Amino acid sequence: MAADPEPAVNRTSVVGDAITWLNDPFNWSGPAGVPARFAEHLGMSALAVLLAAAVALPVGIWLGHVRRGGGVAVVVANASRALPTLALLLIFASTAIGFGNRATVLAAAVFAIPPILTNAYTGVMGVDPDVRDAAHGMGLTPARSLLRMELPLAVPLLAAGLRTAAVQVVATVPLAALVGGGGLGTIIVSGFANRRFGQVLAGAVLVAGVCLLAEAVLALVQRAVTPAGLRPARRSRVGTGAPAPGA
Repeated sequence: MAADPEPAVNRTSVVGDAITWLNDPFNWSGPAGVPARFAEHLGMSALAVLLAAAVALPVGIWLGHVRRGGGVAVVVANASRALPTLALLLIFASTAIGFGNRATVLAAAVFAIPPILTNAYTGVMGVDPDVRDAAHGMGLTPARSLLRMELPLAVPLLAAGLRTAAVQVVATVPLAALVGGGGLGTIIVSGFANRRFGQVLAGAVLVAGVCLLAEAVLALVQRAVTPAGLRPARRSRVGTGAPAPGA
């Protein structure tokens, strides 16, 4: 005898259950509450980005400065994007690294290296050769030229690479829950395990909100660290008959 088909999920009920879950004070307190999961999520994300930056920034900056070997390094780094993060987690789990947050941080760091390395190389490589010549004419050593002339001009792309990597990592860290880790992903995985689809939706909303928050904050940081002369000028309002600011 054929088994009865699984009943369809009521979308309206799921949305209502998600709102109810988000408004339940019990879900916002204790070691398994949203604030604790949020802090753990950000902690893992920050550590992954720091590890990736510690590897990718020096390599990308140096290759851009010497203008040799950068193309190969960027291709190799970008090729690593073909590796699914979940596959990396399972590979790490079969080694001494094991399951949990440590495996997630390492997998997310591997995922964050390509944008940081590519932008660091492109930013330094793209510095006007006249700037390098001027630094040499001023008697600056290559190291001083890099620190005082090239890096400040490369800051916009360096910051953009870190921003892109950070948002990607924040969106990837929820996979930690699949290998026994923490973070906001545990809300989603627990909801699936117990068929509480309202909780699944609530967890997805929280993860999406954290990604948007990270994007907004890092966009402000990127603008703050970019020298004023390198910031894009505000567009004047064309066609409205209103003069541009300062006109």
